[in-house]
Amino acid sequence: MSVSRSALSEAFGVLRRDLIDPDGPRISTMRNYRFAIVPYLPEDEFELRRHVQTLVGDLSMSGWVVKTISLQELLLARIARLGDDVVARMIEMEQRASSASNERGLKYLKSKLAPEIEGPDGIAADVSREICAYANAHPDKADRTLALVGRAGALYPFFRTSSLLKHLDGRTQHVPVVLLYPGERRGENGLSFMGVINPDRDYRPRIYP
Repeated sequence: MSVSRSALSEAFGVLRRDLIDPDGPRISTMRNYRFAIVPYLPEDEFELRRHVQTLVGDLSMSGWVVKTISLQELLLARIARLGDDVVARMIEMEQRASSASNERGLKYLKSKLAPEIEGPDGIAADVSREICAYANAHPDKADRTLALVGRAGALYPFFRTSSLLKHLDGRTQHVPVVLLYPGERRGENGLSFMGVINPDRDYRPRIYP
């Protein structure tokens, strides 16, 4: 089931309502599990950003502070920390492998990048660090802080976002986290990353709308 633009508009409307509920954020039925997902078609990236800007503006007017986190920036930062020599060698080896077949080149990159971004010490650790640092910088807004995690498409096809949320659990100081998910919803709880990867049904968070 693809996500239409009207569904995307509905998702952000319901999300906004649930966040600013008088009794506190209720984006999850579990008190200590404040995660939610907003799926959208990859080609609607710019439409998504418009909704994000509107949501951030509305929340700010209601006294919230919002931390936006780009998974693309975190990935590029991790690659840069490998060093110019290592990156240059990876590029050279990928080009050699791709000369035989694109699939072989992609397989090589996966083998090199996956260890850098998977697991609790991978991208999830970077996201956790940014959320906690932001929360600590705004202690007076502990109950009105939101983390919006986007640009997940940059991780395709090296990383499954279900793993990201799993490794973030218990590492966000109870800050509500909304993952902006490029892909398609399949069934009640299934999500297909970028609309290409086989549906992953290992999702506990609420999927909006």
